[in-house]
Amino acid sequence: MQLEEYFDFFASDDIRIRGTLIGIETILYEYLYREQQPSGIKEKFPNLTLEQIYATILYYLYNRQKTDEYLADWLKWSQKVREEQKRNPPPILIKLAKLKKDHKQAVLD
Repeated sequence: MQLEEYFDFFASDDIRIRGTLIGIETILYEYLYREQQPSGIKEKFPNLTLEQIYATILYYLYNRQKTDEYLADWLKWSQKVREEQKRNPPPILIKLAKLKKDHKQAVLD
């Protein structure tokens, strides 16, 4: 099996593990930034096989420059989305925050 056969390349910024909705950025973030070992990643994502996790890491190692750019773009996009959500939270988050505040107040009363 060729390494690329483990992935679906939907776009230059959307590479997913074949047969799943999990992007390679999810696995690589755990591995590179949270310093998780493949077995720890497997525990967090039990629907993945160790083979898929190792293939993702190997893909990163073989395509380091390209994948580093992919991850940097994903991190920038993620930060932008979080900032936008802080400025304009979805209605459900506003409702949940109000319920939490009301519950806290009821406990204190």
